[in-house]
Amino acid sequence: MTLDIKNITEAVPHPELTCTTCHACCCRLEVMIITDTGVPEEHIAYDKWGGETMLRLDDGWCSALDRETYMCTIYENRPWICREFEMGSYECKTERTEQM
Repeated sequence: MTLDIKNITEAVPHPELTCTTCHACCCRLEVMIITDTGVPEEHIAYDKWGGETMLRLDDGWCSALDRETYMCTIYENRPWICREFEMGSYECKTERTEQM
């Protein structure tokens, strides 16, 4: 019997997902800034080619994450990719499973 990892991920029960109970798994991902949404300069990192990404701290967490509330401190100006990463989506559940 072979196991399909997608089916396992979907079958694993997840408590109700909300950004306040998630512990911000997605805030450990590399986020490219591909449109201008007003991300403050202090949260932008530049690669050797001049590409912009969200600054991640030495421990891998996004610099815009409030560590006490796990909420984004620049929510209204967050990158497009963060806006598209839907809470409770397949991608969200996959990241949660990998981080646990």
